[in-house]
Amino acid sequence: MGTLDRAELEAMIEKSTVDAYGEDEQRIGLFTMLEEYLDLPFTATVLGVEVTVCGIDLRPDGRIAALCSRGRVQQSIGILDLLLPSPAPEGAEWIEAYRHWAG
Repeated sequence: MGTLDRAELEAMIEKSTVDAYGEDEQRIGLFTMLEEYLDLPFTATVLGVEVTVCGIDLRPDGRIAALCSRGRVQQSIGILDLLLPSPAPEGAEWIEAYRHWAG
């Protein structure tokens, strides 16, 4: 990750928010692109522990969360709080675009 420049990120954000009015609709547009393009499941690291990201969700507080599991334990973690693997999963550039948008 980190391979896209500012103009590329802003073009992705524009593509996903072109018909959006306000911050909530923009976030929904970015969430929709993550749903469409992020290759699930993938492994990530949370607090030094490897977890499986098996889905994403738009939380009531407006944040986009990764639905993570390890064994029988499941937890929702802010997608921007994940330490992504290298190489990152297909579609991870949309996480980068969301990070850029969230500023």
